[in-house]
Amino acid sequence: MEVVSQLLQPEPSEGLMSTPLRIAILHGAGYVGGELIRLLLTHPYCTLTAVTSRTFAGQPLWRAHPTLRGQTDLTFVEEAALTLSELDAVLIAAEHGQGARTVQRLLENGYQGLIIDLSADFRFRDAARYPEWFGFDHPAPELLGRFVYGLPEVYAPYAPGTRLLANPGCFATGLALALWPLRHPLRERTVAVTALTGASGSGTRPKATTHFPERDGNVRAYKVLTHQHLPEVQQVVGPYLHIAFVPVSGPWTRGIWGTVHVTLPAGITTRDVSEWYEAAYGEAPFVRLWPDQLPELRYAVHTPFCDLGWVVRHHHLVVGFALDNLLKGAASQAIQNLNLLLGLPQTAGLLPTPAAVDA
Repeated sequence: MEVVSQLLQPEPSEGLMSTPLRIAILHGAGYVGGELIRLLLTHPYCTLTAVTSRTFAGQPLWRAHPTLRGQTDLTFVEEAALTLSELDAVLIAAEHGQGARTVQRLLENGYQGLIIDLSADFRFRDAARYPEWFGFDHPAPELLGRFVYGLPEVYAPYAPGTRLLANPGCFATGLALALWPLRHPLRERTVAVTALTGASGSGTRPKATTHFPERDGNVRAYKVLTHQHLPEVQQVVGPYLHIAFVPVSGPWTRGIWGTVHVTLPAGITTRDVSEWYEAAYGEAPFVRLWPDQLPELRYAVHTPFCDLGWVVRHHHLVVGFALDNLLKGAASQAIQNLNLLLGLPQTAGLLPTPAAVDA
């Protein structure tokens, strides 16, 4: 079985530490945009210089994100007001279908820095995936091959010079991390996945299915076996596993909790399974392993971690996963990827850094 590459990056150079890197967030008025803002405001090596929004242009960030009141003097700006030559990286938090158009404009205007797109618009190389799974024709198919899929625990370190990166989806992150260590030992097996997500995964626009009276005290399956993140997960694990995925709306605001259930071949033990996951994620700072138990959602929410646990009983394996859909499923994973692309410690701005102790 392959072992995931060591992910810890070298310490940044003195130049990077003394000169903050300039970052902009485009389409930053939504839930994910708010989390990106919060993380970048306290990042030790980066400075948030601009956040765009057509709806809130000219207004302070706290108008869209009230918790930021008193924490920053930044106001939302129009995208046209950005001075692209002054930016080291751009994070795009647009809805699906709009991310690609934003990338097109940036490149047409000569932008040369890093781009991390948090929409689904560059997660696949095949443009035919988009009308089939997302309901729109891709507006920039010629750019698909230039983007790298950014699941760090599987694909980092990225090739030198990588500057265009597609951030994974929230369900896709949890499922792919849970399934990645199983793809060779359990090849050709069918894995049954059920995962519950909070209402914030549907975005800020209210819908009938995310309206509080419809969701509170209720559990509702949707897009059974047809969720748009399914081909994204299959892309990561390859043809080795057959995935049957049932997504479920849960009666909470944020967080994803799910299980993978698969029948094991004779002779596979709990120790074997533990070795698979330790080999894959033993050096991954944002995956926490919980052997012999399934993780609880409450410990993962508001953190940058994906928690993975497993139980083996009578030739059955159940793997549990839990993550915050707005953080490891979106914003904190984007910052993790930003750190990796900039040559920074990948935990920068995401985990506390111990203070130096004088001798």
